Amino acid sequence: MAEIRIRLAARDWDHLVPIVTGQVRPEGFALDLDSRRVTPDVLGEPGLDGGETSFSRYVLGRAAGDDRLVGLPVFVMRGFRHRCVLVRRDSEPASLEELKGARIGLTGWPDSGNTWTRALLRAAGVDLGGIDWTVGPLVAGENGKERTGPGPLPGNVSLTGDGLAEGLAAGRFDAIMTPFMPPELFTPDSRLRHLLPDHRAAELAYYRRTGFVPGIHLVTLKRESVERHPWLPRAVQDVFERSKRHWLARRRLLADTTPWLLSDLTTTALTFGHDWMPYGAAPNAAMVAAFCDELHAQGISSRPIGAEEVFAA
Repeated sequence: MAEIRIRLAARDWDHLVPIVTGQVRPEGFALDLDSRRVTPDVLGEPGLDGGETSFSRYVLGRAAGDDRLVGLPVFVMRGFRHRCVLVRRDSEPASLEELKGARIGLTGWPDSGNTWTRALLRAAGVDLGGIDWTVGPLVAGENGKERTGPGPLPGNVSLTGDGLAEGLAAGRFDAIMTPFMPPELFTPDSRLRHLLPDHRAAELAYYRRTGFVPGIHLVTLKRESVERHPWLPRAVQDVFERSKRHWLARRRLLADTTPWLLSDLTTTALTFGHDWMPYGAAPNAAMVAAFCDELHAQGISSRPIGAEEVFAA
């Protein structure tokens, strides 16, 4: 009998490397996991059975009645967003509240990470309608990802093809939101800095208040693949879970990949317990509900989305 072979694509997250190298293998089928530089377009690639997908775009699709993808509660990308707000090094703002009425550039309007970051502004009492938003690439000429989403943009949102990081340094913006840091931020003479002087403390306070680390991207499967193999969602979640555990065990043993990785691993375990990025519907229920609420509150979704819709069969 021919071996069942499943093909997924994702960016090269460390915790997925054990699958790519074959140290962790699925049971009952063969899995090809393609490593990508950018998030794959799962629906746009006929040869894929699934892969890494934007949380917001998946949820918005489900809310619009598009069920071509089956989402798994496997958030391969998640992270706090306080660190994602940058300002000029010589500017005065040092809190989210000080961004009221500001000119802010961001790398995509409906993006999951930017949705979570705007949620921080809302929680700080900043009126999103009073912000002058500009959507564009972090660096001019960056890949032409879809940045606006399916719905119309609010009237206070404009588009640019110019680089946001250079625009911030030149004074055209008061702040920018970006999930990825511009190269110059890692240099001693950087013209940019994080808005929050101690974003780690703010992120810890956020976790203690909410109980979760925001999910950004999740794993989806094409519905046609799930219909052919109804066991596939559980099997994929299982192999991703085992890969994550294997990666963590190896990093704790071989911790000399950065000067202070061991210290960070220890602090993470003491703060979050055995797993800071849990998979499964129940451990992520509060996070999913909060995200759905934000999509509607920010006008990205035209209707309220029930958290139970996200991982419906």
